[in-house]
Parts: sequence; structure tokens; C-alpha cells
Amino acid sequence: MMQYEDVSDEIWEKYFRTNVLAANGLSKFYLPKMLKNDDGRIIFIASEEAIMPSGQMPQYCMTKSMLLSLSKSLSKLTKGKEVTVNTIMPGPTLSENVYQIIEGMYPDDNLDFIEKEKQFMTTNLPHSEIQRFIRPAEIGRLATFLCSPYASAFKGSPVRMDGGMVPAIF
Repeated sequence: MMQYEDVSDEIWEKYFRTNVLAANGLSKFYLPKMLKNDDGRIIFIASEEAIMPSGQMPQYCMTKSMLLSLSKSLSKLTKGKEVTVNTIMPGPTLSENVYQIIEGMYPDDNLDFIEKEKQFMTTNLPHSEIQRFIRPAEIGRLATFLCSPYASAFKGSPVRMDGGMVPAIF
């Protein structure tokens, strides 16, 4: 994790390019084609940190919040079309990097990963209601739904999948 005072301008720029400009560039390329064909889906992946910044990694939180605004703005361009633009906001996710971090934090070979994960959640994320990391496949299933015809009414929506991390109703 990075504290605000430790984040250089270069790091801010890297996060902005990776999380915002890449999403915007892909949208600029694909959205006109989707609108012309009256069919398509754009899904951004943000984070619960977009609406509930932890105070760590402010550059990450800022760029994930920007994706929510970009999604809503682009969604306005899809009025009357079968094109949707939405954002999934997952909570703590078991990426390969997170897996390695947890393994490094708990080097005891007598503990399987599930036990290490439980210890980490109890100590570091006690307010998580699922008390485990979200699996990438779970996010994939939600993305699959949002790409389906069943989700055509989702327009510019931030879709929370935070494992109960965000304590607010909205």
C-alpha cells in the first residue's frame, strides 16, 4: 500500500494512463461501432475503493472513481440504443498478486491457503461480510450477466460486488 506522500507524479500518471486513458481509448474505438450496429456492451472494472477510499493508494481510488463518471457519461450517448455502459465495483479480489502477498505474509506450510485467507480477513478486513476474497470467476459471471440481453436495462450503472465491504445502502 502507498501513502499519499509517497506517491510521485509518475505513479499518478501511470495509474491515470492505465485505469482511465486506456478505458477511454478503447471506448472511443468501440462505442461508435456499437452505436452504429445498435448492439454492444462496455463494462469497466472499478473497485469499492471508488466510493469508499481507504486512505491508502489515493491514485488508485481516484482513477476508479473516474471510471464511474466515464461510464455514466458514455451511457448518456446510448439513449434509445441496445448499447450499455456499466461499471462493476468488486471488493477485495483474489488476484495472483494478492495470492502471493497472502502466501508471503503467512509462510507456515501447515496452513492451507483458505486458513491463511481467513486469518488475513479477520485481522485486516474484519468488516467484510463474506470473510474471503472475491474470486475472479465471480466477477466474470457478473460481467457475463451484464453482457447478456437480460441486463439491457442496466445503463450507466455502478454494480457493486463488494462482499459487504461498503457499509452504505447506496
